[in-house]
Formats: sequence, C-alpha cells, structure tokens
Amino acid sequence: MKKLLLILAAGLLLLGWTLWQHSAKPRTTGLRPAPAFSLTDLSGRTVSLSDYRGKVVILDFWATWCDPCKQEIPHFIEMQNKYASQGLQVLGVSMDDDEPPVRQFQQQFKMNYPVAIGNPKLADQYGGILGLPITFVIDRNGRITVRHVGATDPSVIETEIQKLLAQPPS
Repeated sequence: MKKLLLILAAGLLLLGWTLWQHSAKPRTTGLRPAPAFSLTDLSGRTVSLSDYRGKVVILDFWATWCDPCKQEIPHFIEMQNKYASQGLQVLGVSMDDDEPPVRQFQQQFKMNYPVAIGNPKLADQYGGILGLPITFVIDRNGRITVRHVGATDPSVIETEIQKLLAQPPS
C-alpha cells in the first residue's frame, strides 16, 4: 500500500511539474485558422467568431470555479477598455455547465465583453480544453497566433495584441 501511494504521489508531482512547465510558455500555432463557431451570449445575442474578422481577438476559455481565471479576467476587462478603439475584441467562453453562476460572475466582475457558455464540440475544435484558463490570441485575419495554457502574465498578452493591432488585415 505504501509503495502504491509513493508511486501515485510521484506521478502527481510529475504531472504537476509538466503542466506548470507547459503553462509557463506560450505555444505558437503557425497561424492556423481559428475554428468558426456561433454561440449565444448571456444577453441572448448570437456571437460568431466571423463577426470579428478584421479585429484582433482574445478568446478566453474559463470557468467560475477557476482561480487563475478569476485573476486574469480583470486584465481582459482592462485590455478591452484600452484597445477596443484600435480593433481589439475579447470573447469569453465559460466552460461551466450552468448559466446562472456565469451570469452572476459576469455581473460581479462587470465583464465588458461578450460571454457565452462553451460546449464539448467547441472545446474539441480548439484542441481540447483539458485545463483552464486557455487563451487564444487571434489576428485580424482570423488566424490563431498563440495559445496560452494556464495563467499568463497579462503583459505577455498585451505585448502580443499590441503587435497585432499595429498590423492591418491582409
């Protein structure tokens, strides 16, 4: 029994270290097209990624129970305020199962961007959402430029979007 517990503990430590290493670095994606989707946001409007063609998009997969997500969201609110006039759009996709806690969270945090409830199909289209938060930065041409897994320093994302906002759509 002790041996089994030791093996399990070692496995969990290795998994934790691997996830930490993986989340510490952004993953460039080779500018692949962002999968198209249409979801209904919390206000009842249809949100389609194609509606934001010509804008730089921060696509944030998150959940109300995710502490790192709670830390990132105020920064996304700030970026939406700061860069919307230059062509930035933040989109939040909650991976919660139920809408009421998401609606309450959106109101509590005063989220100033569309928030929709995600689903397994959308998660699969974006490579599987195995941990949260996962943030995609999408250029004005609808291509994923980078994927961040786990909490990311907001200055890293801000630098990425500044570079993309300086480029016109091609």
